[in-house]
Amino acid sequence: VEEESGQELGLDRSTPKDFHFYHMDLHDSEDRLQLFPEENTRMRKEVVQAEMANESRGAGDGKAQRDLQEEVDELVHLYGLEDDHELRDEFVDENMPRTGVSEYPPYVMKRRDPAREQRDWRPSGETVEAEDLGFGGWGSAGQCQDLREAYRYTHGRASEEYECYVIPEEEDEEEAADVFCVTCKTPIRAFQKVFDEHKEHEVIPLNEALESAKDEIHKNMYKLEKQIIQMENFANHLEEVFITVEENFGKQEQNFESHYNEILETLAQKYEEKIQALGEKKKEKLEALYGQLVSCGENLDTCKELMETIEEMCHEEKVDFIKDAVAMADRLGKFLKAKTDVEISAQPEFEDQTLDFSDVEQLMGSINTIPAPSAPVINPQAPNSATGSSVRVCWSLYSDDTVESYQLSYRPVQDSSPGKDQAEFTVTVKETYCSVTNLVPNTQYEFWVTAHNRAGPSPSSEHAVYMTAPSPPIIKTKEIRSCEEAVLICWESGNLNPVDSYTVELTQAESPEASGVTESVVGIPTCESLVQLQPGRSYIICVRALNMGGPSVRSEPATVHTIGSYFRLNKDTCHPWLIISEDGLTVVRSERRIPARELSSSDSRFTRCVAVMGNLIPVRGHHYWEVEVDEHLDYTVGVAFEDVTKQEDLGANCLSWCMRHTFASSRHRYEFLHNRTTPDIRITVPPKKIGILLDYENSKLSFFNVDLSQHLYTFSCQLHEFVHPCFSLETPGCLKVHNGISMPKHVTFY
Repeated sequence: VEEESGQELGLDRSTPKDFHFYHMDLHDSEDRLQLFPEENTRMRKEVVQAEMANESRGAGDGKAQRDLQEEVDELVHLYGLEDDHELRDEFVDENMPRTGVSEYPPYVMKRRDPAREQRDWRPSGETVEAEDLGFGGWGSAGQCQDLREAYRYTHGRASEEYECYVIPEEEDEEEAADVFCVTCKTPIRAFQKVFDEHKEHEVIPLNEALESAKDEIHKNMYKLEKQIIQMENFANHLEEVFITVEENFGKQEQNFESHYNEILETLAQKYEEKIQALGEKKKEKLEALYGQLVSCGENLDTCKELMETIEEMCHEEKVDFIKDAVAMADRLGKFLKAKTDVEISAQPEFEDQTLDFSDVEQLMGSINTIPAPSAPVINPQAPNSATGSSVRVCWSLYSDDTVESYQLSYRPVQDSSPGKDQAEFTVTVKETYCSVTNLVPNTQYEFWVTAHNRAGPSPSSEHAVYMTAPSPPIIKTKEIRSCEEAVLICWESGNLNPVDSYTVELTQAESPEASGVTESVVGIPTCESLVQLQPGRSYIICVRALNMGGPSVRSEPATVHTIGSYFRLNKDTCHPWLIISEDGLTVVRSERRIPARELSSSDSRFTRCVAVMGNLIPVRGHHYWEVEVDEHLDYTVGVAFEDVTKQEDLGANCLSWCMRHTFASSRHRYEFLHNRTTPDIRITVPPKKIGILLDYENSKLSFFNVDLSQHLYTFSCQLHEFVHPCFSLETPGCLKVHNGISMPKHVTFY
């Protein structure tokens, strides 16, 4: 194989024995054979290093490096290994001299000689230069140069002056993204958050981003489905109207065409009769005038003849003249005695012929002699076809009747009280639908319709009940409670009659790109809803009411924050000696007292203990609030179950956990009470602001001195149900609650 390959390629037979040619597939081979043994490799390295040392001082700088790279390219081309970058890099790694810049130069620039363009495979025995570079007897330097030029030429890498061979570097396999950059909206790897341009960006786990994207898609799909349903309903209605209009006009066209042909026949007959009568009158008049014209012509000829005769007589002799004059006088006397008719017997004026169209009018009237239409069919109410003050009513006509107009009548549905007549209203329209306005919200109306033409009205349709949409609800902003994970929103219906359900719509207030509703909670049966939210956000909340007529308009918006727990003091539990501020966050005890005999016992109001409770949101998690106190005030703060006894002091039973402060003779006494027991704890610095952390997950209640970030005490509680904040004032003064605030860092350790 070696011999045949050498002959075929024109190689010198002086090739050393340790230089082998292997015709095999060297790509991705685990046992890839070295093209050059270690001895030659070591020798080549020594030669190259020596040449590099010499070239750094002389004019031949970089020659050995270029020659070595050229020989590598020639071998790669010779064995068809242009695509095997691994083998090329391995060879280059063994033979390239190490420099302080880079082990692998990104490219090698070589001067191109335009004179060498042909391949020359002539064998030669000049192997001195090749042997110096480790190629033994493989051709002379000129042959190697020709091989290099052939390799350049076949690969199209030669340019006018220089050509560039890019040595590809091995790329590391890209790691899969494991987090999601919220700012850039793209998946990234975790280390990019620390070292890359995403350092200051907000990132979330990839699974959380995936779930959020799915939820967003589902919300958009829900909105799209609603829009599709609305558009389909509207398209169906338009199709109905289109068909009705087309049918009505088609029937009228057919009716007009048939009767129009009858009218044309009648008019043609009357035209022939009138033309014939006019012809007869014309003939009669013309004949009379012609007779007069002939008679007048004859008389005129006679007159002319007499005149000529008289003129001739005037030239005659006297005797002849006298003879002829006697005869002419007799003749003239007879002619003049004859009566000549000089009056026109037929007047030329045209008599105005008045046409009698009474029969045509009668025929036109017979066209409209059609039967009255049959009763229309009123359609049931379509979804979302009503607003709070209007409703869209549709009906159809399934017969071949001709209809000129419809009369829609309606009235409110009568209640159960007898003897109460509801007023009826009527609207006249041309189409098979009508939008009735000025209605009462959330009210049922019954509608019926009749069709009309010139023959009269049709029978009335069946009565159908339509309902207007509800009025918008009214959010109770003072009763909104929230925490970092949820919000409890309450509202009033705003309607006298009950509605089917409510929908809560939320929009993130801090997102400028969020122009529409970002989340909706539908099908809420009552006037309150506990909605799960994301922590540290602000939301704008609106509520809609729904019934069979459709949704109401949005309520007035309310803004909620999920920064911390937010609640107000409950006035229904307040002791009569206490006053709650308008914002529901400050409680004041004045000097004035109501006598004990005037205090009525109640299960919801404190009577013995001068206390009040707050309404904390019923969500199991972390709740934190702070209470601003006066260090000389006797007070009690803590939590208690809703059914705690209102006739006992706070902390006197197993249903409350409290911190109580009493001040006497310049001494501060602090007690942490539960079921009338307290640990022996001394507090040296009186707190001016007390932080309270309620931890449902770990069943703990902790107290802190906010100004000093100092932990005071922690209860281990058995919280089998939700608890409420409680506050008590044993002496006149006030307590101010601070809530809706972020939990401090020193609190998170407890």
